[in-house]
Amino acid sequence: MPCRLDSCSIFWPWRKPVTLIAIPVPFMAPLTMQTFVMCLAALVLTPRQTAVVLVGYTVLGAIGLPVFAGGVGGLGIIFGPRGGFFIGFLTAYTLMSMLKGCEPSFARYALVGTLVSVPVTYAIATLWLTILFGDKFAGIAAAFMALVQYIPGDLIKAVAAAALGVTLNQRLRYF
Repeated sequence: MPCRLDSCSIFWPWRKPVTLIAIPVPFMAPLTMQTFVMCLAALVLTPRQTAVVLVGYTVLGAIGLPVFAGGVGGLGIIFGPRGGFFIGFLTAYTLMSMLKGCEPSFARYALVGTLVSVPVTYAIATLWLTILFGDKFAGIAAAFMALVQYIPGDLIKAVAAAALGVTLNQRLRYF
């Protein structure tokens, strides 16, 4: 079964503006709305389409296009402290797309967003930082300091994406 790239292409242009509007924070990437867009993509697209969007985004950034948070790109970003997020995004949002169900439901979308996408992303990012620092304690301490600042916003963005995702899926059902 082919992956409909026309559906995927709807989300690629959204990624750039939301990464440029950034609030700087200490330690890691700035706060952006990119997790909102990824959450929304996972709720509207199929799992395969979600994976295509996220792999495409990562490849564009890897070759140096400034698509990552803060308008940066390159392999240094992927293999640096932020690298775990890229693996986490691909895993979490594809899994979220698999678990969203067939019928639009705010409760299910919000639960899948908050209980799957956020914990899976942060678990993988923490593991990445632990491996990167080479010391279990230092990695976990660094992960806590770096990641705790993102969790409340990501939970709010997951719930907001659930609300918009229900509306979009109800409207897109007829196309």
